[in-house]
Amino acid sequence: MARLPRFVIPGQPQHVIVRGNNRDPIFYADQDYRFYLDKLKQASDQHACDIHAYVLMTNHVHLLVTPQTEQGIGKMMQMLGRYYVQYFNYTYERTGTLWEGRYKATLIDTENYLLTCYRYIELNPVRAPDMVGHPSEYPWSSYRYNALGKPDQLVTPHLEYRRLGKTAAERQAAYRALFKTRIAEKTLEEIRAATNKAWVLGSERFRAKIDQLQQRQTAPKARGGDRKSEAYREGINRV
Repeated sequence: MARLPRFVIPGQPQHVIVRGNNRDPIFYADQDYRFYLDKLKQASDQHACDIHAYVLMTNHVHLLVTPQTEQGIGKMMQMLGRYYVQYFNYTYERTGTLWEGRYKATLIDTENYLLTCYRYIELNPVRAPDMVGHPSEYPWSSYRYNALGKPDQLVTPHLEYRRLGKTAAERQAAYRALFKTRIAEKTLEEIRAATNKAWVLGSERFRAKIDQLQQRQTAPKARGGDRKSEAYREGINRV
């Protein structure tokens, strides 16, 4: 079966995940992380993609990206992947593939999910067993830029982030405050499911809008119910 094209709308952010093949490590040393970030900066600049948040874990990467062109993310990830595989195979004297298939991505409802996605990404090292107790302790993420103001040329603040305050200090304080509240487990599952299945992450209104624009289903169909009943048909028509 042919794979459906990803949902892409220039100017609309996406959550992107790329994993190591068989969940094997893709980073071993500090120089690996630095090389990846350097090439990510180069690829994102060349293909007009704004990086708002990121985290580099041992065997996978999360990015929050807004492409300015329809092909931007695909070309960025292709260029980045090619550079990094060449570097990694040469450095560790190996051959063959490094990635677990294509990268995964989901289109994000900016108003309802964007800042939650920021937090989801930067809290990855905290959720991982025996890694860190607070995102500020992890060096390979955007948290120190977004929350503490540490320089990071890779990050471009999204408009929703800039709305957190009039000054950089106000924005950083407001951003840190977001991390005092835990992300609900239901929301975590929504983010994971939408990204892994390439669905759209957003409200019903947002998904309906994307449905209309893309002429494609943006979320899994509801299961169960008597499909012959009037109540069931009315429920489907309201979605």
